[in-house]
Amino acid sequence: MKRPIDLRSPRLLWGPVVLMLLVIFAASSIPNLTRLPGNISDKSGHSIGYAMLSALILRALAGGRLSGVTWRRCLAAIILATLYGVTDEFHQLFVPGRSADPYDVLADFVGASIGSTLGWLASAAHRWGILGSSS
Repeated sequence: MKRPIDLRSPRLLWGPVVLMLLVIFAASSIPNLTRLPGNISDKSGHSIGYAMLSALILRALAGGRLSGVTWRRCLAAIILATLYGVTDEFHQLFVPGRSADPYDVLADFVGASIGSTLGWLASAAHRWGILGSSS
């Protein structure tokens, strides 16, 4: 008999985080990258990527439950995502045609803050009964 899939298992909670970390690392490993696909600006790309990373970290820290989202977990997600942004900029020092840019870290922080804030707003909407009670 098959066991049901536990949607709150560590593998399903942290797997998407690890995948996003790998995507960011792979993108940072592309030498001489001058423009992102779709004419997305560098800073917008950073903000979007780190908003996604922060939201995924928050989801994992909250155990996959909207009721598990707290301001401390939001802050932790922002800090963890931004720290990864710092390590990513260091990594780029070793990629031909790339460099470290403190404004990229600022864009990472802004994106991470947006991602966690959206998670907190979803949690608040859930608590206020605006969102369904499935989580």
